[in-house]
Amino acid sequence: MPFSSYNLLPDLVKAVKAMGFTSFTPIQVRSIPPALEGKDVLGSAMTGSGKTVAFVLPLLQKLISQRAEPRPPSGVRALVLVPTRELAAQVETAVRDLARFTDIRCVLVIGGASFHNQTQALRQGAQIVVATPGRLLDHYRQRSIRLDGVQVAVLDEADRMLDMGFMPDIRRIMQSLPRERQTLMFSATIPPEVQRVVGEFMREPVRIEVDPPASPASGITQMLYPVMADQKFELLDSILKNTKISSAVIFTRTKSRADQVARFLENRGQPAAVLHSSKTQAQRDRAMDSFREQKHQLLVATDIAARGLDVRHISHVINFDVPLHPEDYVHRIGRTGRVFAVGDAITLMGMEEERFVTAIERFIGASIPRCAFPDFPYRVPPQLTAYKPPVTHHFRLRRRIARSSSHRFRR
Repeated sequence: MPFSSYNLLPDLVKAVKAMGFTSFTPIQVRSIPPALEGKDVLGSAMTGSGKTVAFVLPLLQKLISQRAEPRPPSGVRALVLVPTRELAAQVETAVRDLARFTDIRCVLVIGGASFHNQTQALRQGAQIVVATPGRLLDHYRQRSIRLDGVQVAVLDEADRMLDMGFMPDIRRIMQSLPRERQTLMFSATIPPEVQRVVGEFMREPVRIEVDPPASPASGITQMLYPVMADQKFELLDSILKNTKISSAVIFTRTKSRADQVARFLENRGQPAAVLHSSKTQAQRDRAMDSFREQKHQLLVATDIAARGLDVRHISHVINFDVPLHPEDYVHRIGRTGRVFAVGDAITLMGMEEERFVTAIERFIGASIPRCAFPDFPYRVPPQLTAYKPPVTHHFRLRRRIARSSSHRFRR
């Protein structure tokens, strides 16, 4: 659905377009309108489906609109709670990207970072705080943050927060917020624990469930190249030099790995743009502009680029590292095949990554063809069939289980 279908403020539309988005995802289409109306929203959609933009845009719209009031409210007015530091950093990046043409300030409050620096940033003034529950409570107890002015509270990845034992912290935080507030909750699943939070802290929420795409688009050709981990770089070089690629996104699991791959490609005469959360905004803008304008044929990225990257000319996606979560695989390879519904997805699989591939194949309901790259000097011949434990493995496993059960019974 095009942006013109919503009454978004011009600065937000400008920011969304600058990020490379051309339309909204299903969870955004269904959750943004009621959120803009000030209603509580309970959204269920998988990781990487665009939930962050679905809650950041409405809360920014609310805060920016209040600037025109005779006496605009001050202090922290929007609070986003997330389960992990990494996700918090991603959300904070999204807030900065979408608020880039405004004077809205956001502070990241997470463990593992300087408490003093966070206190200083909060004293300088911020309208939005993105936080993990434990560190936020530390600041609240030290009175370095006030929560009595919060108008919008967001619980992102609610099921993960509860799985990680954050329920007591979440309850303390939510009870410290004003009763008259808007609450937005997003979760991949809605188990009974999440349902209890809904009943306790939300007011007649609009419920939205978006089924996850369990399989990639039919026009994407998937290939899996088994290779020893220490030969991945050489195999990547061979694939890039011997495959007709107009442009490709190369996904890695970590930021340091992305930088490592980019340096390797640079040394091999194939410079690449690099995109991950440790890059400054200016660096990320330059990386995306050079890739979008095809000044760089290659973009090396962590999964931050799988969440909403919309570049039409991508012919290939290469998974240098197999993603840990099957949903991330579907989103990664969905970056190709976007114009003519065709594209290639190549995954380099080390021996230790076989179990992640098994989970992916189970999730998409299909096997990914194993391939050997022609003329590549494999040190160990690649196994072109999916690994299956030998029958004796099952007998040994059953025998160990039986012995263990017998031992427990005797005790």
